[in-house]
Amino acid sequence: MTVSPNQPTASAMSELDRLCANAIRVLAIDAVQQANSGHPGLPLGMADTAYVLWTRFLKHNPHDPAWPNRDRFVLSAGHGSMLLYALLHLTGYDLPLDEIKRFRQWGAHTPGHPEYHYTAGVETTTGPLGQGVGNGVGMALAERYLAARFNRPGFPLVDHYTYVLCSDGDLMEGISHEACSLAGHLKLGKLIFLYDSNNISLVGPTSLAFSEDVGKRFQAYNWQVLEADAHNMAAVAQALAEAQADTARPSLIICHSHIGYGSPKQGTHKAHGEALGVDAVKQTKENLGWPLEPAFYVPGQVYEHMQIATEVGPQRQAEWQALFDRYRAALPDMASAGIRCTPKRCQMIGVACCQVLRPTLRVLPHAPPPARRLTPWRKRYPRCSVAQPIFILPTTPI
Repeated sequence: MTVSPNQPTASAMSELDRLCANAIRVLAIDAVQQANSGHPGLPLGMADTAYVLWTRFLKHNPHDPAWPNRDRFVLSAGHGSMLLYALLHLTGYDLPLDEIKRFRQWGAHTPGHPEYHYTAGVETTTGPLGQGVGNGVGMALAERYLAARFNRPGFPLVDHYTYVLCSDGDLMEGISHEACSLAGHLKLGKLIFLYDSNNISLVGPTSLAFSEDVGKRFQAYNWQVLEADAHNMAAVAQALAEAQADTARPSLIICHSHIGYGSPKQGTHKAHGEALGVDAVKQTKENLGWPLEPAFYVPGQVYEHMQIATEVGPQRQAEWQALFDRYRAALPDMASAGIRCTPKRCQMIGVACCQVLRPTLRVLPHAPPPARRLTPWRKRYPRCSVAQPIFILPTTPI
């Protein structure tokens, strides 16, 4: 039975909050329906959670998506891309409504799965399930590495969180085990996962192929494990605050959601990977208390409220820029030339490895030193010298 979002809940959700979350939902189902292709279930189910994160916790600047000290948001469940596109559009990124209307069309900046360097505000390409989980761990590791390398007392130059929205499918993938085990081992306390736990997969319930206790699994990885009702904004906000407070462990927030929330297909696999259908879209809008026409309708007060990020973001970036300027004045050697490391001799595992890594590190100057995993073998092979810049001034494109 469909739960109507108009019915009272235990959440401390204002009418404006509800309106904004429902705007995310409606943009998603209208876009998927117009394309007659896509995944409406995740945006419908995780709109409340994502709204709380993006408006109350995420540190970002829609006017400068490449601001170095922004928080990172990774939609590992990339099939639910309309959730991200709706958020980017509503919070003021360079993603106009016309691009939302062109979802999944050739040449549009709203492809079926998010693509890095193609859509403003997309942090990484997420196609295969599990990929964003690994990317998120890598981003959190990069934050820790750069902070250890460049932060000094009174100068928290590198200080941001990485948030990953992942699905059941992501956590079924083997890469999630390896990456999350490493994150727990390294105590990446600024890594926060929002797990969309809706118990539904593409063809039926997740119980067809997935029965492990995810919470206990992550506890074994040395993660903090929290739970929240994905449709209770107050509970989500409390869980996010607790996750931020634990700086010694990464956090997994198990968000218990209803896939396809508010639609007649709520809680079924038919809400997962196909357009709802004209009649179901109409019924969903009725359940949400939303005007049936025009399609892609967003009330002005939603834009006014959610685009506060276009004011707060530049202020936060200006504060960080002032910190960076003081850092550069106090530590000119660290800050000069884009804060580049001097050439250093790096141990390699062979001539071929050396030949590949040298040009790679020139193209990817922010990469950390190569791993020395095969320690007993490394003395057999030649060493190579690699100039390795790993941080870039904010005036230089990242």
